[in-house]
Amino acid sequence: MTGRVLLSRNGETTWTSAGRLQGWAPVRLTDHGRDQVDALADALASREPDRLLASDLHRSLRTARVVADATGLDAVPDRAWRARDLGRLQGLSAEKAFKRFPRFSLARRGAAALTERPDGGESARDARERVVSAFDRLVAGLGPSETVIVVTQADAVRTVCCEVDGSNFVRASIDRSVPPASITEIAVRDSGPSVVAADETGHLG
Repeated sequence: MTGRVLLSRNGETTWTSAGRLQGWAPVRLTDHGRDQVDALADALASREPDRLLASDLHRSLRTARVVADATGLDAVPDRAWRARDLGRLQGLSAEKAFKRFPRFSLARRGAAALTERPDGGESARDARERVVSAFDRLVAGLGPSETVIVVTQADAVRTVCCEVDGSNFVRASIDRSVPPASITEIAVRDSGPSVVAADETGHLG
């Protein structure tokens, strides 16, 4: 029997549209983001999910509440599914942040930047290990034919996909954009998890 994990990014926020690094900031959804979330909720409900988990950051919980209404499930918050804590970089544009603090830039320094920790934040490696542990726990407890939704952030979606398909984490962090309100489906079989579909946005119109 095959279980499924549906990784769903939260809707667009005021900082997404401005290109600002969000980290753990309690940023709000835009009007467009709320429309995206309504469409996302309908798409997820049509897949008849059994459980709903969410990062406990504001943008994920706001998204998860709409999904909960559409599916009839309770949204269970889990801080392990949070995005990376960016500390002092939070709120800056990505361009400005990595120009001022190049040691944190994966694009400039590659794997050497993975262990760098901004003041008040966490390293990319620490955040990756946190999310991978959360995914491993989820897979270990997944029931036969169970479908679980996880509402989270782009960081976490990329991290899980790299862990599952063996792609390069640094390269994916630089090149792969995970659209707001997208769905990535992971199938979990006896042989292990595999990515069935990544970053689906057809439900957004």
